[in-house]
Amino acid sequence: MGTVTTSELPTQYAPADVEIRSYERWVSAGYFTADPGSGREPYSIVLPPPNVTGSLHVGHALDHSVQDALTRRARMRGMETLWLPGMDHAGIATQNVVEREIAKECLSRHDFGREAFVERVWQWKEESGGRILGQMKKLGDGVDWSRERFTMDEGLSRAVQTIFKKLFDDGLIYRAERIINWCPRCLTALSDIEVEHSDDDGELVSIRYGSGDAEIVVATTRAETMLGDTAVAVHPADERYAHLVGRLVEVPLTGRRIPIVADEHVDPSFGTGAVKVTPAHDPNDFEIGRRHSLESLVIMDERGVITAHGPFQGLDRFEARPAVVAALREQGRIVAEKRPYVHSVGHCSRCKTVVEPRLSLQWFVNVTPLAKAAGDAVRDGRTRIHPPELAKRYFDWVDDMHDWCISRQLWWGHRIPVWYGPDGDMVCVGPDEEPPAGYEQDQDVLDTWFSSGLWPFSTLGWPDATPELARFYPTSVLVTGYDILFFWVARMMMFGLYAMDGEPPFRTVALHGMVRDQFGKKMSKSFGNVVDPLDWIERYGADATRFTLLRGANPGSDVAISEDWAAGSRNFCNKIWNATRFALMNGAVSDGLPDDLTAADRWILSRLQEVVTSVDAAFEEFEFAKASDALYHFAWDEVFDWYVELAKVQFAEGGAVAESTKRVLGHVLDALLRLLHPLVPFVTEELWRALTGGESIVVAPWPSASPGLLDPAAEQEISALQNLVTEVRRFRSDQGLKPGQRVAARLSLSGTALAAHEGAIRVLLRLDEPADTFNPTARLTVGTVLVEIDTAGAIDVVAERKRLEKDLAAARKEQAQVTAKLGNEQFMAKAPEDVVAKVRRRAEQSAEDISRLEAQLAALSA
Repeated sequence: MGTVTTSELPTQYAPADVEIRSYERWVSAGYFTADPGSGREPYSIVLPPPNVTGSLHVGHALDHSVQDALTRRARMRGMETLWLPGMDHAGIATQNVVEREIAKECLSRHDFGREAFVERVWQWKEESGGRILGQMKKLGDGVDWSRERFTMDEGLSRAVQTIFKKLFDDGLIYRAERIINWCPRCLTALSDIEVEHSDDDGELVSIRYGSGDAEIVVATTRAETMLGDTAVAVHPADERYAHLVGRLVEVPLTGRRIPIVADEHVDPSFGTGAVKVTPAHDPNDFEIGRRHSLESLVIMDERGVITAHGPFQGLDRFEARPAVVAALREQGRIVAEKRPYVHSVGHCSRCKTVVEPRLSLQWFVNVTPLAKAAGDAVRDGRTRIHPPELAKRYFDWVDDMHDWCISRQLWWGHRIPVWYGPDGDMVCVGPDEEPPAGYEQDQDVLDTWFSSGLWPFSTLGWPDATPELARFYPTSVLVTGYDILFFWVARMMMFGLYAMDGEPPFRTVALHGMVRDQFGKKMSKSFGNVVDPLDWIERYGADATRFTLLRGANPGSDVAISEDWAAGSRNFCNKIWNATRFALMNGAVSDGLPDDLTAADRWILSRLQEVVTSVDAAFEEFEFAKASDALYHFAWDEVFDWYVELAKVQFAEGGAVAESTKRVLGHVLDALLRLLHPLVPFVTEELWRALTGGESIVVAPWPSASPGLLDPAAEQEISALQNLVTEVRRFRSDQGLKPGQRVAARLSLSGTALAAHEGAIRVLLRLDEPADTFNPTARLTVGTVLVEIDTAGAIDVVAERKRLEKDLAAARKEQAQVTAKLGNEQFMAKAPEDVVAKVRRRAEQSAEDISRLEAQLAALSA
């Protein structure tokens, strides 16, 4: 592979010219391909599989940038690194996409039939699915493309069938009629985690059941479900209704008589303390029904249409609700109505339709032993959740998990491997087994989360004993957002521990937050604040996009970003480019350090060791914001702003000093580029190859700190120089001197550590040697150093004095006003705290201004 020469580096960094070329070279060279037989320490991450229907959004960009940073660093540290990519078949979402496509042809899936429709989905997947994989390459994802997986591929389908059979045989999968979440639009069951709850405006209607001494009032937000009531429940300790327990009461509009039962689930403080019980249409009512052997009356079909005989039959549930209330009102059964009544309502996470609790025959996983094992693995330290304070959320979920409904009424997905015989017999069929002749397979498919729950081990070849499984399981870390800690992490923990004999799927779960705008608002199309990372990559480059995200990424915390910050990250990349290009033009090389070092050399090398240590510590704790910030400030504030400027002075000296400087500058930039590479891979690759002539920074060794290069004395010496230069620059500005304007000055450096740096100080401050006729007009003392400047001819001293006196008068007037306010007892007693605080800040600022202006006036000669 050829290397980039200095002459080939353009004067400006153009990301588009570098990114595609670099990425293709990395992939073709096999840098991202893991070797399970290498014998090196393994480091593995499985990419949370994006949906086959998806495209790269800003949340993906953050998640992938974090994982890429971790795996690039691990690879540079000499570890056998596997970052395994793939996609999820996304059952509901994908079927919806294809159904919309064929609807354009005036067809439905039923016109195709099951087999032909599934073939059509596979065709769509090959032609249009997986756009996100190409977008991942634009971001720079260093994944092992040779091991790309899909949750419906042959190997993963075998894994799904294997674990279903194992769970079934162990009595952990069962079929039963239970209340489930049902989407009347998608026509399928949903698990709890596929339901999004929001506070919606509704109504709370109080209805009088029965009459006379057998009268009771219930409150409901879903009046239409009364058509399926089979009891009224009260709390056993509620004395108001003790005399009614066991009696029958008539359900309005139906004429049916139902019992009043006592059940501890009832909250006596809600509404009237009496609740209607509809076992077939409410999960809590279903449990009450089981405890009291109540009948379950199904009054709606799968589309939410009323099926109960009577005047409401054929109405949609939301049409039936006002119709039922109107009929009750006409009969004088309405006691109270409250509108709007804000309450929590579940919606399908895919289509946003209001979910309907429905009694249905479905397949379930008995999660009790699996969830306990998942909780124990975190409690005993086999898996670490980071940051640790988020472990409580995990325990809240796994310690109170309900049995998981895993069947879906779809055609796209892993079909449930259970077969039914003509006499009602049932058999579960494993991957190497055949069903008995004449048996028919269950029509449902498995929940998408069932197959993705196997991802950390199925992608490595399970159930076969592959070299990849032996080498890379458990994976090193799972990187994901805290918002899917329950959705996905808990399921992977349950299945991994179950299938892999108590070995958890990952050593660490590193949780990051959600990406928000610069004001902390959640990104939403309705707010108009959504960031398209592909747009940023196009305009600012992949490195700038990544760095913007990583610079805000701390464990468990939300990440705020803005376009201004992306532009700032682009400027940082340009600064790295320009500084390295300057170094190359001046002959910088990375071929070891010289024996003779200046104080500036020793200072920057000492600071480099400290930065390597701090960056390593930040990476180990997944504190990418800290790592990014440390590198940003070291690069810009110390290497570029100070050492490069001091190097210019040393280059100008020529001879041995200049030659040593070339090697020190090359060494520092070499290490800096390698430290930055996991965060900004493209610009660092191009520059590192030009600087070192090496094959690729991807496989270059990660920098390690050398304690022998720590030099507190040099740091103190250069810190004094920086302080002097900074104060004099400020003083020059206060005197009205332009930054590039040269003036004569006398520096009293004799007897200080800075005496050896006088030449550099004069260069940095644009100060000429004083002539015999030198007559200082301004003086400044910094520490023990006296600086005298002759501004005659450079500024109009009289005009400058008038300007300063005018500013001083204004500052004194401001101080008098705010002092009077703070001394006013009435103001202090009545003014809000924030107003008083603002006045105090004005007082502090005016005092600072007066002090500064008086010093400037004193510095001017009379």
